Amino acid sequence: MKKKLLFATIIVAFSSCNSLEKTMENKQKINKTLDSWHDAAGNAKFDAYFDLMTETGVFIGTDATENWQNEAFRTFSKPYFDKGKAWNFNSLQRSIYLSKDQKTAWFDELLDTQMKICRGSGVLIKKSGKWKIAHYVLSMTIPNDKTSEVVKIKDQIETDEILKLKNTN
Repeated sequence: MKKKLLFATIIVAFSSCNSLEKTMENKQKINKTLDSWHDAAGNAKFDAYFDLMTETGVFIGTDATENWQNEAFRTFSKPYFDKGKAWNFNSLQRSIYLSKDQKTAWFDELLDTQMKICRGSGVLIKKSGKWKIAHYVLSMTIPNDKTSEVVKIKDQIETDEILKLKNTN
């Protein structure tokens, strides 16, 4: 009986170490994917940038109207990449979370950008052994004590947008 218990304990310990090792390896690959994606934009490498997204990938920008499905985002982005200047995001801090089967990951990150600190968050899926960005959301951060000033700037533009959205639903 003691031998069976010891054997079971060893198997559980081994599988836990193996799972932790797999998680760390996946997080490393995800970090590399995200860093490469940001680097491709910063260096205006259009193909490299979009190769790291799924075919149905979504990019949600900082403007309320920016909910870009992959093809539309490619069309929108192409002129920026062609000019040799897209956007330059560098991760300052990133947290990554994995599903139990290690085929889906979600993350959040703080970014150093031309807009100062922004927040990125999204979802990656593992396809054919490679991590691909399926969904990305970019948002600008606003210090809490400056919110009312920002709301004044956004007021008329977004009031109009709210009415438009309410009328289409």
